[in-house]
Amino acid sequence: MYIKESKQTYDAIVIGSGITGGWAVKEFCEKGFKTLLIERGRVVEHRKDYVGEGKPPWEQTLRSKVPRAEVEQQYHIQKNCYAFNDSTKHFFGNDKDLPFGTAKGTDFWWIRANQLGGKSLLWHRFSYRWSDFDFNANKLDGYGNDWPIRYQDLVRWYSYVERHVGICGQKESLPQLPDSEFLPPFDMTAPELYIKQQLEAAFPDRKLIHGRQAHLTKPSTHHLAQGRGQCQARNECQKGCSFGAYFSTQSSTLPDAAKTGNLHIAPNSVVHSLIYDAISNRVKGVRVIDNDDLSQREYFGKVVFLCASTLGSTQILLNSRNKAFPNGLANRSGVLGHYLMDHNYNAWARAEIPGFEDSFYSGRRPGGLYIPNFYFKPDPKRPFLRGYGMSAGAYREDWKALQHKDGIGVAFKQRLQKPGKWQFWLGAQGEMLPRFENSVQLHAFKKDKWGIPQLEINCRFSENERLMMLDAAEQGQAMLEKIGLENVSSGLHDKPPGSGIHELGTARMGKDPKDSVLNGFNQSHDIPNLFVTDGASFCSSAVQNPSLTFMALTVRAVDYAAKEIAARRI
Repeated sequence: MYIKESKQTYDAIVIGSGITGGWAVKEFCEKGFKTLLIERGRVVEHRKDYVGEGKPPWEQTLRSKVPRAEVEQQYHIQKNCYAFNDSTKHFFGNDKDLPFGTAKGTDFWWIRANQLGGKSLLWHRFSYRWSDFDFNANKLDGYGNDWPIRYQDLVRWYSYVERHVGICGQKESLPQLPDSEFLPPFDMTAPELYIKQQLEAAFPDRKLIHGRQAHLTKPSTHHLAQGRGQCQARNECQKGCSFGAYFSTQSSTLPDAAKTGNLHIAPNSVVHSLIYDAISNRVKGVRVIDNDDLSQREYFGKVVFLCASTLGSTQILLNSRNKAFPNGLANRSGVLGHYLMDHNYNAWARAEIPGFEDSFYSGRRPGGLYIPNFYFKPDPKRPFLRGYGMSAGAYREDWKALQHKDGIGVAFKQRLQKPGKWQFWLGAQGEMLPRFENSVQLHAFKKDKWGIPQLEINCRFSENERLMMLDAAEQGQAMLEKIGLENVSSGLHDKPPGSGIHELGTARMGKDPKDSVLNGFNQSHDIPNLFVTDGASFCSSAVQNPSLTFMALTVRAVDYAAKEIAARRI
């Protein structure tokens, strides 16, 4: 299955093996296409290579901390990710080998996971459908181009991927957050059930619901047939899960693709550029640099799917410029590299929950609760466009929290052995507007160790996002105070774009080839056998986590491409 040199012309080439790439190869292989998956990083085998799994802090030299010198030399950007620690660091990119620049006065956290499976091993598994309010947002307020698709175009594809992935949650019939095909949700704790009742009574337009996540709370026969098992509620997912209880390329899509006998994988192959034939106006193949010895080689295929992550895919297109496309391949519109977005997580609120001293929980639920966007309808009276959702959850203080409180001596140590107060928290996830000036381009002369021009990122949150986060902090404070919680506080962080790890845009879809790179099927307007199905294709960010929509768009695009190939239009 693993190859290095090959003279074969593949039916399909997929670049990138994360969530979208995994789905693309599964769908192509199951349709009988001889498919090559190109991955720039090393091979990570399911179960075997989860070297940090099940390793408690007391068995780690620095109790899960990464040595400071190692962080500064190799992970000075990756350290900002919530999942980064000594048990997961091997799944993060090495910043020393992955340089990029930022425009003066801006900052960007580019979190990377360059190995087979990509960030599907590290993601937080939250999986939400988008609604028509999201797909219509650009059109309604005029900010950004109109999406070429609507919710109905994705309904069957959402259901298709959800049945395979396994999404836990509960039907709510909310207009702004369509229901999925659900497995049972994780339980709410007693304080969470109390807060849900109080909050929904005090704020009838707001709901506190179960977070929807790609966890097998009750695996179906289909999931068991994939070799996956029930979630054990360890909440150590980013170390890798041998149960396959959360969805990843390794646990789910890659094994299905491999079973067909149609899959080949070229690991350690850093894509330099796409090979374009001007006579046929087709992409003919891919130039790669060997990750280890820096040798060059080429692969050839009939259709190419870019699934290399938002910025990775755009970097490849920009570096594939030629005489016909001097500003980047498939960039006659001139918008390639523009309209970069992320989500804004910079507002929070928290409070103490009185009572419930006799209420406890066991296990470590790998997820939380969610307040869907209650600003989903445009309102000219609001001082900002769009809205935000809120992650939420209750927990009981343990020794890790109590160790930072005042105390000394035997009495203090005894306190550490007992559960503390119940706490409740809220964290905003705000929509970021698509703005032309938030962009990426290739540096004129700086290159990485593979000889590929570095990306220069120019991206910042706007006044709209600042006002949105101010409102989120105020609303969070008001909600927690009104329902009677104690010691309520709220505030703002100052994290830059990229900190949400939801990069979107830079090769957007659209109806008009003059202002978009891709059509409504993620196909290049300019080059018929070229598709981009990761976050680069997005026209807006909405407020929901985007991964489920990545998957739905990808399987829909593969279905379309297969039919176009059969009709000889590609």
